[in-house]
Amino acid sequence: MTIFQASDLAAKRTEVLQAARDGKAVIRDPQGQGLVMLPENRLQNLEQYNQWSLHLERLRRIIASGRRPSIAELGELAWLRVFDNEDLESFCEDLSDQLIACSADEDYSQLEQMIKEWKVTAGQLEDPLRKRILLHNGVDPDDFDDAKPFMEQDNVQ
Repeated sequence: MTIFQASDLAAKRTEVLQAARDGKAVIRDPQGQGLVMLPENRLQNLEQYNQWSLHLERLRRIIASGRRPSIAELGELAWLRVFDNEDLESFCEDLSDQLIACSADEDYSQLEQMIKEWKVTAGQLEDPLRKRILLHNGVDPDDFDDAKPFMEQDNVQ
């Protein structure tokens, strides 16, 4: 990290910009406050990490209370309302893992993909028929007959 003075913005502008491109440049203003320049995508990554970390913490606290979260409590995550608490715990685990991986990779596209997939699943569970199909516990054996060899079928008719 390189620290510059405000006057360096004019006198050493290429060095200031290069330091910012390389990760971070700190500029001290005349009052001594540090101002930071960094690549825009890095700032966006930090903002996403902050936003989803707060969502994760809030959701974990709601789940820990042992009750179903209300739509108001879910807020921006109201699309999660179709999931039971066990599914919400799975969402929290997925989100936590993605936040760690994306932070390490400095690439949040996988987090965005994971959120999209959960939203698609939530959308499918909004439809009662699809929900019944998706959450059906197995197959009823009475719905099937034993298959007969093709030659036996001709003789039966």
